[in-house]
This record gives sequence, C-alpha cells and structure tokens, in this order.
Amino acid sequence: MMAIGKRLSIVLMLIAVLLLQACGSPDRDSKAASNESESKSSSKADSTSSADLAKPASESADASGDEAVTTTESSTVKPQENRGEGDSQNGEEAASAGTLTAGEWDDNVLWSHWKNLMASNEGERYRPYWQFYNWDRLEVKVTANGRPAVDAQVALTRSNGQDGWTARTNAAGVAYLFPILFEEQGGRVKYGLTVTAGQQKKQFENVDLQTGGVLEVKLDEAADVSSLVDLMLVVDTTGSMADELKFLETELKDVVRRVGDANKGQLSIRVSPNFYRDVHDDYTVRSFKFTEDIDKAVAQIAKQDAFGGGDTPEAVEQALEDAIEEHDWSKQALTRLLFLVLDAPPHHEKDIIKKMKTLTVEAAEKGIRIIPIASSGVDIPTEHLLRYMAVATGGTYIFLTDHSGVGNEHLKPAVGEYEVRALNDLMVDVINRYVQGQ
Repeated sequence: MMAIGKRLSIVLMLIAVLLLQACGSPDRDSKAASNESESKSSSKADSTSSADLAKPASESADASGDEAVTTTESSTVKPQENRGEGDSQNGEEAASAGTLTAGEWDDNVLWSHWKNLMASNEGERYRPYWQFYNWDRLEVKVTANGRPAVDAQVALTRSNGQDGWTARTNAAGVAYLFPILFEEQGGRVKYGLTVTAGQQKKQFENVDLQTGGVLEVKLDEAADVSSLVDLMLVVDTTGSMADELKFLETELKDVVRRVGDANKGQLSIRVSPNFYRDVHDDYTVRSFKFTEDIDKAVAQIAKQDAFGGGDTPEAVEQALEDAIEEHDWSKQALTRLLFLVLDAPPHHEKDIIKKMKTLTVEAAEKGIRIIPIASSGVDIPTEHLLRYMAVATGGTYIFLTDHSGVGNEHLKPAVGEYEVRALNDLMVDVINRYVQGQ
C-alpha cells in the first residue's frame, strides 16, 4: 500500500516540475500577446472589468451552493518555507518542492460569480470568440443507499430524441450538464433525464434547466466504487525547457507522502504523460499510453527536451484529440483527471474551434475532468477558453502567480478572493478532493 502512495507522489512531482518548465522558459515572451494581437497591457480595460466582478466569495454566495473562499494576502505567502533540501542530480543542484505559487478557482462551485462574469462586457466578448455561448446548467446529485453514486452516467435528451449532454458524477455524486452550451439562442426547452449506475436506471421527464437548485436523484442500491484513478499530463513543450527537467527528482516529495497517506494506499493509479508543440515543429504530439509503472512514466518524461514554438498559438486541439480519443481511459473509475499545462491558446481557426468544442463534449461524456494549469503568457481570451473547458467537464482552474518569482508576469485572473499557495500543497488538495469527493 505504501508503494502505491509513493507512486502517486512521484506523479504529482512530475506535474509540478513540468509546470516549472512551462512557466520558466525565456522563449515564452512573445506569448503574452493574445490571438487577437492584444497584449496584457492593452487588455487592462478587460481585466479591470473582470476585477470589478471579483467580490469576496462570502458576498456572492447564493442558494446555488457557493462557498466562501479563504484569502491570503500576498505579503503573508512564504513558499520558501515549504522547501526541502535540494537533491543533487548529475552533479547539479536540483530544485526543491514548494517553489511555484498558484491559486485555484472552481467556477462550478462559485456559480453566481461565473454567471456574472459571463454576463459582463468581457464575457459577452469572448463567449462568441470561442463559440461557447450559453451557460444554462443542470446540476444533478446522485446518491445510492444514502451515499454518493460515483461515476454514474447522467444524460439529458431533447423531446425530439436528440442528445442534449452527457456527463458522469464525480466522487461527491455530482454531475454538471450544459445542453445548450454551443447555441447562440438557447430558449426554454424541456428535457428527458436518464441516470444509470451499474444495473440501476432512473428516468425523468420535463426537466427544466432554468428552475435553479440541484436535482437530487436517489437510487436504491449502492454500486461498487472503483479504486482506479487515471492521471494524464498534457504539456506544452515549446521553448527552452530542457534545464528545468532536473527538478523532476525532487519536486513534490512532500506531496508524495501526504497524498499517499491521505488515501491510505488503496488506489490503483495509472499515469499517461503527453507532450505537444505546433504543426511546424519537429513533432506535433508525442504521447504515451497509460501505465501503472510510475518509474516508466518518469523515464518517458526525462527523455523529453524543449524546443520550437515562436508564435503564440500551439497545437492544443491536436494534443487534446490524442489525449481524449486515442487513450484507453478506464471505463469505470473513481476519477479521471487531465492536467493541461500551457501558456498559449490553440490557433483561432474555424475548424480548430469546432474541434475544441467537440473534444469538450467528449471529455464530459467520458468523465474526464480537464484541469488547466495556466502559466505565464496566458492572456485574457486564453483564460476564458481554459475556464470554459474546465467548467463544462467538471474540472477546476489552476493558475500560477507571480509570488514565486519564477517565469514571466502572470495574468491576474478574473476571479474573486483566493488563497495563494505553494503549488505542491494546492495539487495535493485538488487531487484528494477529486478522489475523496470533498
């Protein structure tokens, strides 16, 4: 059991190391500009409009289940205190855990803030830009014999029989559905709802998205809960990232122990590391199958170098297409997490935008939670796209901050008050939350 915990720790270490690579590359300066050729400085008007929406979470809590968010002033953040002794690798000093700083914002939990942002001038600008139009949502909570029904399939269908949206419940038994996400004119529509868990099935008619609250579905018998956890890394490897690979051995050693202890070694963990650049580089996507051999995954990552890029957009859609469609994600799982580490958007082209929407639908249907980790260079339109995918798949949004002093300037996200933390601490809590249903 301790071996499993140790393996999960190494996986989390890999995530933080690759983040450090992505945000610390000196070749990333040109990526501060957006797809619309707007730099961070020229986007201050948009950022300001978002900041106006960023009220303390305690003020924006409503009946939809919003929760308060703890705030830590930047002056009190001391990520250095989380650092351990640096190990030596090939005669060089390796980085210590706790260097990077980050924040997190879960838009599905803080739903009133998200609706306000989508209704603001900034939201009105970027929803059509990425063609994610309508955020009417149905939240469904499924229990079985009084306990959360994990990985149950929840499907909305229209009155004409066409599919509306399909998702899977998380470890808390909750699924989020967005059947008119890509429709400019949503309108008021009634839906049929089918919930399937093991051999059990319940159906409902005349379900309305606009009634608010949570639709609770109670099943009679509890289905077996899988111990499988699929963790995938999809990492932008453009730029000068080779030197940062030395951090792989030491980053997040404390994460290894804490996550293993928290889950008592009862998880069966599979890892898949994946890398991408752009269509004009020496490779576009370099992917590896899921494996339970964590040492093998470490070796696959260690063999990577960093090169290419140059322009702002990258082949994000090709990387996600490979990740979502070409990998053997577990049919039944406790959770499936896809960490998308990047600092640039996909190319803003008609076919690519269509592909991004299709992949978002497929990820939601398979129960794959897309968790972007935004590095330096992410601009306002890119932030919106990343949060769109996170919201629609039941993921959360993680963003690096300037407090670590690593990398170029990081965009201040359009969120309310949040806690600035060492990235390793944050990653422990995020993964544990998806595993434990907290």
